[in-house]
Parts: sequence; C-alpha cells; structure tokens
Amino acid sequence: MKTSELRELSLDELQQKLNDSQQEMFNLNFQKALNRLENKMRLKVVKKDIARILTLITERQTNEIEK
Repeated sequence: MKTSELRELSLDELQQKLNDSQQEMFNLNFQKALNRLENKMRLKVVKKDIARILTLITERQTNEIEK
C-alpha cells in the first residue's frame, strides 16, 4: 500500500490496518516455516507496509502532542 493512500486514513483505520498486516505477517512466517510459502516477496512487502503504518502512527501522535 502506498504512503499517500495510508495518509488518507484515520488513526483508528491505521491501527486496524496495522493489526491486519501483523496478522498477515504472522501467517506468512508460519507458511515459511512449513515450506509452503508460494510468494516470498510478499514477506518483504508486508514488512515494509507495517513500517510505513507505524511511521504514520508515530507521526500523528507526535503532531497531537505538539498541538
């Protein structure tokens, strides 16, 4: 998911997206451990999505504190 798309979401929606992405990452790691992972690049994409979401959440929380 692109950063511009994530910026349009509210804080609650970002939290939900983070939970979904973390659950997907868990499932992908589980599949990897069982040697059933078909698309290994998906791990990299989901990991970067999680990082983007966490960055935006931190950014918004910092902006709220400063106001």
